Amino acid sequence: MTDTVRLTVSQALVRYLAALRAEVVQPDGSIEILPYCGGVFAIFGHGNVAGLGEALEAEQDRLPTYRAHNEQGMANAAIAFAKTNFRQRMMAVTSSIGPGATNMVTSAALAHVARLPLLLLPGDTFVSRAPDPVLQQIENFEQGDISANDCFRPVTRYFDRITTPAQLLVALPRAIQVMWDPAQCGPVCLALPQDVQTFAYDWPEDFFHPSVLRMRRPPADSAQLEEASALLKSAKKPLIVAGGGVLYSQAWDTLRTFAETHGVPVVESQAGKGSLAWDHPLNLGAIGVTGSPAANLAAQQCDVVFAVGTRLQDFITGSYALYGHAQLLSLNVQPFDAGKKRGQQLVADARVGLTQLSASLEGWRADATWTANARAQAATWQARVTELTTHVPQDTLPYDAEVIGAVRESAADVGLDSAHHDVVVCAAGTLPAELHKLWRSGVSGNYHMDYAYSCMGYEVAGGLGVKLARPEREVIVIVGDGSYMMLNAELATSVMLGKKIVVVILDNRGYGCIERLQNSCGGASFNNMLDDCVPEGGERSSIDFAMHARAMGAEAVHVPDVPALRREMQRARTATKSQVLVIDTTHHRTTQDGGAWWEVAVPEVSARPEVESAHRAYLEAKTRQRR
Repeated sequence: MTDTVRLTVSQALVRYLAALRAEVVQPDGSIEILPYCGGVFAIFGHGNVAGLGEALEAEQDRLPTYRAHNEQGMANAAIAFAKTNFRQRMMAVTSSIGPGATNMVTSAALAHVARLPLLLLPGDTFVSRAPDPVLQQIENFEQGDISANDCFRPVTRYFDRITTPAQLLVALPRAIQVMWDPAQCGPVCLALPQDVQTFAYDWPEDFFHPSVLRMRRPPADSAQLEEASALLKSAKKPLIVAGGGVLYSQAWDTLRTFAETHGVPVVESQAGKGSLAWDHPLNLGAIGVTGSPAANLAAQQCDVVFAVGTRLQDFITGSYALYGHAQLLSLNVQPFDAGKKRGQQLVADARVGLTQLSASLEGWRADATWTANARAQAATWQARVTELTTHVPQDTLPYDAEVIGAVRESAADVGLDSAHHDVVVCAAGTLPAELHKLWRSGVSGNYHMDYAYSCMGYEVAGGLGVKLARPEREVIVIVGDGSYMMLNAELATSVMLGKKIVVVILDNRGYGCIERLQNSCGGASFNNMLDDCVPEGGERSSIDFAMHARAMGAEAVHVPDVPALRREMQRARTATKSQVLVIDTTHHRTTQDGGAWWEVAVPEVSARPEVESAHRAYLEAKTRQRR
């Protein structure tokens, strides 16, 4: 007879999470057995405090609980923790029913798009329905079993509602399996009715001794491998597009060896930046709409695009107009991504697939002139990055590149190499474009960008999650004023937890990135910059971000110029408490080098001649798209 232990559903869930272990490959190649769940972010309410809250308190020594200030913020921090750990560890988040739960839907969508693990444990209404409707309950007139948590169904990889204790024996391991699987990886949701959380059950003892999770690396099918090899052997000017899958597979050394062995230049997506060290002779830098001139020139000239571990998002492909002429080969662990745009598929783990493919290509190299030209273009772009980021503006407001340079170079002032020590965090606005082009990442994982969902407000919370995962690194959040205003409460959480982050706020007084897009589509400046949004009887916006940050417990200062920012960054690096540095910038200047067309639909009819002109240009650009 199987030994059992009597616990509530909540106690069993927490004990299982605390027992989970994973084989984690560290960036240096060493292997450690670590808790798979790095902790639980919790904001308690009537839907989870009595059940799950009691269970978490009892297990806090084995499974830490972190109190946050905003449900979306804590979920974003959990996602950042998982991303920083290359998906080998995750965190859980729990909220009450109602707004606490729906606040996390945006984060679930972020994790879904970015293929990142997140365990959502929202409270739910009573399964007995005796007190219906309870506080915050959504009532559906046609379907009695629907609650606010059903909003999670389209934005999670796996959804279940635990209506009886025994159901957890199947649902919880299944949720873990989905998060751990390299192809299925994404957010999961176990909705927990508040009465069911408290129900007791006799659980099998062996349920609380789960097997160690070990990474699965599926190899390529032999037929697909043969076809991929034949396609590359026919190429004279191949180009590798490195995506996030390179990092999640920890295939950076394999990618470097492949590129060097076969003379193939490499360009990087936002998620794949850092796959190859910034100063590697074959690294042409960022690709696409936010790409470098070296990378985009190669994209226009190549004959085969070898996409490794990328979703081929429109920013990376220039809406499929940048290299629509080339043949496409996609190596991806997820068949859905490998099969996009009718490309040649190679379904496999990135590291294993690259190794297999390289062996089948023995003796083959790209055209020597192509490789040599790529090296020359890479060197030219690296020198140009130095020029752009070390320029100090005179008698004018700085723009993002000059701020990025001051942040980067401040590491050298205190004897550090920013390319290896800093982790930069960002998500939305103009900064992703500038950082994609200009930030120098020497170590895989030191560039942390949410540009899958480009979620405004991710930055500060994401910085906290990164710091929880990499406490030995300097975590630098670079964020615009608009995105900071969206969600900043986890700055206070970072202070409370003693997890220092450095936040650099670029204040251009509005949504400068979107205003430029608005103008480039022929539109008038409208509803984006703060000074343009003051109605009659209103008052000009005046926000003191440094004062706001100090009110949340951080140390903060408003700096007058780029040299002052560099000095304050030196000080911030030596501090122990979270730091906020604010600098006024302009949105009228951007890095003009590089870039590619991006499809944004322009009105077919308008009273503005500028819009009509933009529409004609739009139609012409669409003729270059891959069909």
